[in-house]
Amino acid sequence: MSESTATEGNAINAVAAMAVHNPRGRKLRSLVWNDFTKERRVDGSYVAVCNHCKKQLTASSRSGTTHLKNHLGTCLSTKRVMKRKKLVVRRLLLKSADAKGEASEQSHFDQEVSRQDLARMIVRHGYRFSMVQDAGFRTFVRNLQPQFKMVSYDKVKVDCMRIYEGARIRLRDLLKNLPSRVSLSVDMWRSSDGVEYVCLTCHYIDDEWKLKKRILNFIYLEAPLTGLKISKAISEKLHEWGIEKKLAGVVLDNCTADDLVGEELLASLRTDGSLLLNGDLFHVRSCSQVLNLIVQESLESACEMTNRVRANIHYVKSSDERFSTFQKVAKQAEELQKPLVLDSPKSWTSMYLMLDSACQYQEAFTELAESDSEYAGSLSANDWADVKALTECLDVLYHTMEKFPAAEKPTSNLHFNEICGIHLLLKTWCSSPSTVVASIASQMLEKFEQYWNSTGKLMAFASILDPRYKMKSVEYFFKLIYTDPDESKARIDGIHKNFMSLYNEYGVQSANSSKTQAFLCYTGSSTGSVSSVCGNGAEANTFSRITLSDARKGLDQYLQETSSGQTIKSDLDMYFEEAVYLSREGSPDHFDILAWWKSFAAKYPVLSAMARDILGYPVSIVPSDSEARVLNEYLSAMDPIIVQGLICAQDWLQDEVEASYAAGPLDSLALVSAAGGSEGDGDESMIPVNGDEGNS
Repeated sequence: MSESTATEGNAINAVAAMAVHNPRGRKLRSLVWNDFTKERRVDGSYVAVCNHCKKQLTASSRSGTTHLKNHLGTCLSTKRVMKRKKLVVRRLLLKSADAKGEASEQSHFDQEVSRQDLARMIVRHGYRFSMVQDAGFRTFVRNLQPQFKMVSYDKVKVDCMRIYEGARIRLRDLLKNLPSRVSLSVDMWRSSDGVEYVCLTCHYIDDEWKLKKRILNFIYLEAPLTGLKISKAISEKLHEWGIEKKLAGVVLDNCTADDLVGEELLASLRTDGSLLLNGDLFHVRSCSQVLNLIVQESLESACEMTNRVRANIHYVKSSDERFSTFQKVAKQAEELQKPLVLDSPKSWTSMYLMLDSACQYQEAFTELAESDSEYAGSLSANDWADVKALTECLDVLYHTMEKFPAAEKPTSNLHFNEICGIHLLLKTWCSSPSTVVASIASQMLEKFEQYWNSTGKLMAFASILDPRYKMKSVEYFFKLIYTDPDESKARIDGIHKNFMSLYNEYGVQSANSSKTQAFLCYTGSSTGSVSSVCGNGAEANTFSRITLSDARKGLDQYLQETSSGQTIKSDLDMYFEEAVYLSREGSPDHFDILAWWKSFAAKYPVLSAMARDILGYPVSIVPSDSEARVLNEYLSAMDPIIVQGLICAQDWLQDEVEASYAAGPLDSLALVSAAGGSEGDGDESMIPVNGDEGNS
């Protein structure tokens, strides 16, 4: 295989260099035919025989070559895995022999396996491609293994892109075969020189009921960015991955023109009728984003008061002598509890910390105003009362925000109770004796209810699917929030009705996916004997051909006929009738809802399918701020295609090393070339953070 023929954009076309056999005498232009032989069958049809595994695939003129490329990616990947497994087994056996003091031959060296190890190391840890040119690294490798021939900058880059391409095919097959739906989160990134990227991350619950996430794409978009351009790019990528009909919902918290993007995506996906409740659960917001928006926007009305507090702190800290005097006064008043801090006006949490620290030094500020003739703009007692009242409200919201990133498994059921509590507090604060608090709370409540309309239904469904609460949390909080009995009843009934509608959608899907069972047909003869066997529309079989299996199916039919008068309960009826689950651990944070549904999936087949999709919505995650979503200089200088390959491949390989640590030596063999990751597993950044690229 010639390395010079490899391209960065398609690793499949880069691994070909064999002769083409053409039985029809017509030129086969696709490079994929370098790895297949086209043969003609006796009936005149053509097949493509893989030169590596000898598998036969269709080769008609209308079949194209996409399926051949897909097979080639899987075939070569499997071939490399087997080769790596044999080498690792050989090394383990040799190591075991040395431990026992037995003589062992020199370990076998494989240039290709070591070359792949180098590429995987660069991808996994975000190292520079140019490290293969560093004299110190080359000396280290040469002393470690003299037989290894160091690859060039261009070749290691191609090797890394091959890893990306192989992992991409495996992930596409995984998502294609996934029986559940997936959710999507969209984040905007930029390079150090201002180039814009759109990051698409897929969230889902796998067959083992583990919450997973994968970066699907890291898309470069030319400026200017518009909502239409972003939504079109997302739609194209969903189609490429084959998940456009599997999409449950999307979170656009960190997306430019998020409302417009959501509307365009909803309009394009709603036409085929694949969305849940016709799109009512499609565009949702994370809990942290809802709180950030309502607080940040509402605090603008209190800017005069917060500016005065900020000016007072700045005046005190602007002079070392003045600050020293201030600290002495605070010490005498026993107020030295927290450091006096200034805020970042763009962050309400930073503003809260500033106000909280200032409240601790109220007496010191008052004495300074009396003793310092230059001190202007001091706060009155009423001003300090308003500052403290506002700080107490922000304290509740701040500590609620602190809970969001703490979850190891951020399922969508986690924060419904806290958000309902915030809703109730906002209505209470509107009647505060402090005019400042009442005014701000009214604005917060208006914005909260606006955002809650798009996300509240989804979070209520997630709470219902929590066996510790079912409908109880919805009933309890709605009766407190909506004091009018008629309104609270209407809202509770509305949630229940919509939940039933969603359940019916899943019930229809479940029924359509089930195969019709064959059964014995009974005639109306006086003897009551069985005269024929019917099933699935097939022709009747004679009595002499009835098998034991047919007799069993006949018993099933008889049970249905004789039990027709009995009430058959759905799994939803049983779920609601049974008592709520009481967590034994005592702390609600220790309850593993995914483990519970995994255990009861057979008992509640339709509800468990709902739970698998609804609990996977990424509404409990905490989106990173804009300052954290900037590529480093190394990636910023690269071609966008390479940037996507490295970031996606690094994410897909994230779980491999962690899983190999947990497994034993022999168990880890199966993980050598696997790709995957768990949502909430590990804290390492998905974006490489190494130094500048010296040869880009």
